[in-house]
Amino acid sequence: MPYTFEDRSGHVAGSDYDDIYDRMFIRVVPHPHSPTRNNNVLAIYSMGRRSTRHGDTRHLERQPSVILEFAEGAAGGLGNVNFFYPPAPSMTIPMNRYLRKTAFFGGSLSRKFRASDGREYRWEYRNADGHEWSCISEENYLVAHYDLRQPHMPAYGVSGNTLTVHESFCHLSIDIMTSLLIMRYIAEHNL
Repeated sequence: MPYTFEDRSGHVAGSDYDDIYDRMFIRVVPHPHSPTRNNNVLAIYSMGRRSTRHGDTRHLERQPSVILEFAEGAAGGLGNVNFFYPPAPSMTIPMNRYLRKTAFFGGSLSRKFRASDGREYRWEYRNADGHEWSCISEENYLVAHYDLRQPHMPAYGVSGNTLTVHESFCHLSIDIMTSLLIMRYIAEHNL
């Protein structure tokens, strides 16, 4: 079965992503040790259990899996992505090298990245089957997709925004989350 993460807030700068079958929980928050104390530095944590909706600070006891450092100032833009999850050693990569445009003169909203399995994947914006974002493998298989709740659909205490990671790619959930957050940041800031 695929992982279906509910994006509780729908905001790039902070949300909990909980698999609806309680198999994996990811938290994205402004990095608590960032010197700037703003939303330009985000930390991605793999949590052991579902977070409570208010005041849950368990992530402060953990090492983040990834830290996203977006560039500051009027220019804005992309900065660095820092990976900390084992067994790979920690590494820092400039975001524009980690997520590269798929074509030299192509738009910013179609980019490819190399995941921890050594294979290349690409994100496309509003390009496949009505998904907001689609992650596609080198062989053109749908790996993951991010969908927003349609305005006419009732919410019933949930956001209705979901990230679905298909079964064969569940082991790449942190890679997929990392690259999706950068892609959403690019779209949100018109980079």
